[in-house]
Amino acid sequence: MTQPPHDEPTATSPEELREQVERTRTELGDTVEALAAKTDVKARAQEKAAEVKEQAAVKAAEVKEQAAVKAGEVKDQAAVKAAEVKDQAAVKAAELKEQAAVKAGQLKAKAADLAHQAQDRLPEPVRDTAAQAAEQARAKAARAGQLWDEKAPEPVRQKTARGARLARDNRKVLLTAAGVAVVAWLACRRPKG
Repeated sequence: MTQPPHDEPTATSPEELREQVERTRTELGDTVEALAAKTDVKARAQEKAAEVKEQAAVKAAEVKEQAAVKAGEVKDQAAVKAAEVKDQAAVKAAELKEQAAVKAGQLKAKAADLAHQAQDRLPEPVRDTAAQAAEQARAKAARAGQLWDEKAPEPVRQKTARGARLARDNRKVLLTAAGVAVVAWLACRRPKG
C-alpha cells in the first residue's frame, strides 16, 4: 500500500480510517468534477456565449440610451433652428408686404394722376359720351352678373367674386382706363380729311 500523506495524521481506529477514506473520496470526486468541467468545451463555450451575450445586452442598452439622448438634443436643435427660420421668414414677409404696399400706393397715385390729366384734356362731349358708355356698361355688367349668378358653377362664381372685389377696390383706375379707351376709340373713328 501507499504511505499516508505527511500532513494527515494516521488513523488510530477503524472508524477514523473510514472517515478519512470517505473524505478522500469526496475530495477526489470534487477534483474529478472540476477537471471534467474544465475539459467540457461545449459547456465552457455556452458559458462564454452567455457572458458575451450579457455584455452585448449591456452595451446595446448603453448605446440605445446614448442614441435617445442624442436624438433629443438633435430634436431640440432642430426646433430652435425651425423657430429661427420661421421668425426670419415672418420678418422678411412683413418687409416684402410693406414694400408691396408702398409700391402699390405709388402706382395707384400715378394712375390717378394720369386719369385726372386724361379727363382734363377730354372735350366735354367726349366726357359725356364716355359717361354714358360707362353707365351702359354698368347696366350690362349688372345684367350679366345676374345671369352669371343664375347659371355659373359655384367654384367659378367664387373666383369671379374675388376678381370683382379687386375691380371695385381699383374702380378709379378702371374708369380712367375705360375713359382713355373711349377717347382713343373716338379719335380713331373721326374722319380724316
